[in-house]
Amino acid sequence: MATKKDYYEVLGLNRQSSDEEIKKSFKRLAMKHHPDRNPDNPKSEGLFKEAKEAYEVLSDPQKKSAYDQYGHAGVDQGMGGGGANDFGDAFGDIFGDIFGGGRSNKRSNVYRGADLRYNMQITLEQAAKGTETKIKIPVMSLCKPCSGSGARKGTQPVNCGTCQGHGQVRMQQGFFSVQQACPNCQGTGKMIKDPCSDCRGSGRTEVSKTLTVKIPAGVDEGDRIRLSGEGEAGLNGGPTGDLYVVVSLKPHAIFERDGANLHCEMPISFTAAALGGNLEVPTLDGSAKIKIPPETQTGATFRLKGKGIKPIRSSNYGDLHCHVVIETPIKLTEKQKKLMEQLEALNSEKHSPRHTTWVDKVKDFFD
Repeated sequence: MATKKDYYEVLGLNRQSSDEEIKKSFKRLAMKHHPDRNPDNPKSEGLFKEAKEAYEVLSDPQKKSAYDQYGHAGVDQGMGGGGANDFGDAFGDIFGDIFGGGRSNKRSNVYRGADLRYNMQITLEQAAKGTETKIKIPVMSLCKPCSGSGARKGTQPVNCGTCQGHGQVRMQQGFFSVQQACPNCQGTGKMIKDPCSDCRGSGRTEVSKTLTVKIPAGVDEGDRIRLSGEGEAGLNGGPTGDLYVVVSLKPHAIFERDGANLHCEMPISFTAAALGGNLEVPTLDGSAKIKIPPETQTGATFRLKGKGIKPIRSSNYGDLHCHVVIETPIKLTEKQKKLMEQLEALNSEKHSPRHTTWVDKVKDFFD
């Protein structure tokens, strides 16, 4: 008599393997060796039986405990060996989720309600400091007159005549046998003879809900706020979905956000840039002063530490970066134009070093 293989070896596992790993391994082997998938391979039937026997022991806590302690001697009594007729039972049980439900999946059409999305635009100030607001959303909710049953008040759904209330029907083709949701009742096991007039038998109606949404300080573009259980009602007793509020930021008149940091352009006159001075700039917490050194050039950046935003997942504030933009004067009077011409006449290379260098580079380029 041939010695039986170790069940863990058959499934390619060890004694520390979890229930989920045992199930996944059998699923893989059953898909690979099922006789209906390998009609020209005579070894497939034996390999399938071997894997099925190992799974039946290791998936049962009591049998697994006995096998771990006594080996095959602890489980051989009462083991049926498994014939061709029970290929379908094992295959249907383990692959019920693929083929529409196995024996243990009676309520195959109990569905979780859909998640909903709400796009919310907020200001930069609201994102930085947080806010609380109310929103109004349309949502599919349990029908109150029928309490979600779909049947007219005072009546109840009746057992489906096709599946006799089980919600499942068995499909048999040779060795291959699986259970699937009843096509007549879609797996509920029930039929509604007298539908509710409000929901027309669906068990749900559209209602409008007003919800309070708390926006935490530091949210950024694209962040999602989850309101658990505020989505659509489930079907046939399934759980309710969630509502996701997706944040977007309105354009700001002064600042642009980059994560924790803020950026702004700081226009100054060419006189202030040349001579220097003090400039008052806005921040989210009020105003601040920046000292402009003489001979400041366009593109210079001044950083105000800690004047940015503190993100949700950080304990530190970002910075405010002020970028200098030197303005060219417009609408000059005749007197101002003459003064500008006099200033230009007094200009020399040492006053405009970058311009002089650029002119030299242009000459070299054409030469």
